[in-house]
Amino acid sequence: MTESKKKEVQIDGRYGEGGGQILRTALTLSAIFKVPVHINHIRGNRKKPGLRPQHLIAVNALATITGAKVEGAKIDSNNLVFQPGEIRGRNYSFNIGTAGSTSLVLQAMIPVLLFGKTPSQVQITGGTHVPWSPPFHYLKAVFLPALKNMGAEVSLEIDKWGWYPKGGGKIRAVVKNTRRLKEIHLSNRGKLVNLRIISAVSNLPLSIAERQRDQALKRIKYLGIRPNISIENAPSPGQGTALFISAHFDASIAGFTSLGKRGKRAEDVADDACKEFIKFLNSKGVVDIHLADQLVLYMALAGGHSTLITESITEHILTNIWVIEQFLPLKFDVEGKTGKIGVDGIGFK
Repeated sequence: MTESKKKEVQIDGRYGEGGGQILRTALTLSAIFKVPVHINHIRGNRKKPGLRPQHLIAVNALATITGAKVEGAKIDSNNLVFQPGEIRGRNYSFNIGTAGSTSLVLQAMIPVLLFGKTPSQVQITGGTHVPWSPPFHYLKAVFLPALKNMGAEVSLEIDKWGWYPKGGGKIRAVVKNTRRLKEIHLSNRGKLVNLRIISAVSNLPLSIAERQRDQALKRIKYLGIRPNISIENAPSPGQGTALFISAHFDASIAGFTSLGKRGKRAEDVADDACKEFIKFLNSKGVVDIHLADQLVLYMALAGGHSTLITESITEHILTNIWVIEQFLPLKFDVEGKTGKIGVDGIGFK
């Protein structure tokens, strides 16, 4: 089946978690299936509801890619009508203009460009390592390998790092078109085989990155694994620090990030990322909650039955699933106790 189940979709932006993911997923599915969508109460559960710059860039980007007619595309808008046309693969460049997340904008675009008729190149300027969104290195190390297992080829590079509040980071992606996505079966992660740690600073003493690294090594010493470590003095117009851990298992990869901020000790930055990693390691999760949230859309589009087990079922995941079910004639099977999510994909071509 390749058709969506409705000719026009109404989405209430207050549903469930009520954030920007509702907007992005709705726009993505609208663009893929050429189905008009009307979203009201955008980001209705946020302290400052309505479209922010990074959300507006996602709207404008998908409008550009599909030649869409759009109503309500302005900052603080609570209401949006999006009527897409044909997907056009080509070279695109977008500037968020703030430290808004380049990762979240790109995530709205990738599924659409995968089903274009030609490959596309995308450049996005904004925040690359900012709160409340997956950083560039998470996309490259965790998300893209998972997509590759489903038959989607996307490459990603970074030219500049963008921190809050200055932004100014720059990422480049190449998205190859695909005919069909394959199902995934992520129900057994296997043994932990490798750890990779990136400790980075921009326009701050390199000793901060070294302290982050040293603390991370102390926290994970008990595992008996010697991780691959990279200390980076990252080019950026702003200042910032981060520690990123990617955990490589026999059958999956998970990622954990902590960002520095003024007044936060380097050791605390490392501790926060290590706590998330150790919590995941002690769970039965095969993929982390962020990857699960990103993969459910692709599982719905793929052919066959897909399953994954994540460390916990979050409201964010449930909200994302709800949006997908508004567009497609399918029903996800979610087991709260086990963290298992399954769906019979529509086999979209």
